[in-house]
Amino acid sequence: MSQLQGKIAIVTGGSRGIGRAIAETFVREGATVVICGRKQETLDAVAAEIGPAVKPLACHVGRADDIRRLVDFAGPVDILVNNAGTNVAQGPCLEMDEAQFDKMVEVNLKSAFRLMNAVAPGMCERGSGSIVNIASISGLRPQLHGMLYSMTKAALIMMTQSYAVELGPRGVRVNAIAPGLIQTKLSEYYWKDDARRNSQIDRQPIRHLGQPREIAEAALLLAGEGASYMTGQTLTIDGGFLLSSI
Repeated sequence: MSQLQGKIAIVTGGSRGIGRAIAETFVREGATVVICGRKQETLDAVAAEIGPAVKPLACHVGRADDIRRLVDFAGPVDILVNNAGTNVAQGPCLEMDEAQFDKMVEVNLKSAFRLMNAVAPGMCERGSGSIVNIASISGLRPQLHGMLYSMTKAALIMMTQSYAVELGPRGVRVNAIAPGLIQTKLSEYYWKDDARRNSQIDRQPIRHLGQPREIAEAALLLAGEGASYMTGQTLTIDGGFLLSSI
């Protein structure tokens, strides 16, 4: 039997990269998946490629009204994957301004806060549910010239633990994934350049560039009953990159 048969999932940032791979994997395992992103036409094309179990809806995750509309559209949500994120503010800490700070918090952190608060009450009433937050190894170690990204991902990891403590007794599990370098649009600065990509991979015990499907399989584990005794955890999936700091 498929692992997620009959389940309804929301995957933010589901039109490409890790989000799309998660949507494809969840559909493969029997779920109905609501994907959101900024452009309806892009989402429609993705849904047409994956199949009728994907329900596309344009949603700006930084806007509270859009999030409410997304949750209403989805219906009773069994699985929430907070994947949408941005990294628009890179540079030295002393060159960051408040507008950049606010934008990073709005998209990377506040969206997850709003979505968890919107779907978790229903999960608690039904006595079951799984929330998966896509963090980053940059939330575990500071990223040079990426203070705001690192800060928001570190906060997302702590939010994961806090929600896990409070929602666990009501049947809802909350976990996170901290990917390393994955071949997505968001991270292309690091992998498109041969020198930067090779420098990273050379520090990994597993010597290949991470792929979205490798994160999607971990999200499947956390979403399903295979992780029924697991909450408040952050799975580091980085090819062993962080081991180089020991």
